[in-house]
Amino acid sequence: MSKRGKQDSSTSSCAHLRTAYHNCFNRWYSEKFVKGQWDKEDCVSEWQKYRTFLSELLDDKHLSHLLEAQGIMDSVTQPDLRHPVSDNASGVS
Repeated sequence: MSKRGKQDSSTSSCAHLRTAYHNCFNRWYSEKFVKGQWDKEDCVSEWQKYRTFLSELLDDKHLSHLLEAQGIMDSVTQPDLRHPVSDNASGVS
């Protein structure tokens, strides 16, 4: 397979995962979050698949070090950043 064919294939896979995550997130936001109801487990599976794919894609292109240098990967991989902060600021349940 040519380099261009491999890139097109990975781009379409990424687009599929991105669409699945964004559709789930938009549905969660409009149907639950704005009504004050949400489950912390909503869209976790979609997010993990999309995040994993992006990490592998960046590793393949030798670009993951740029995210690590900025501390971006740490903030992206923390699941609590996808949800509003609770009243318990200490983070201890």
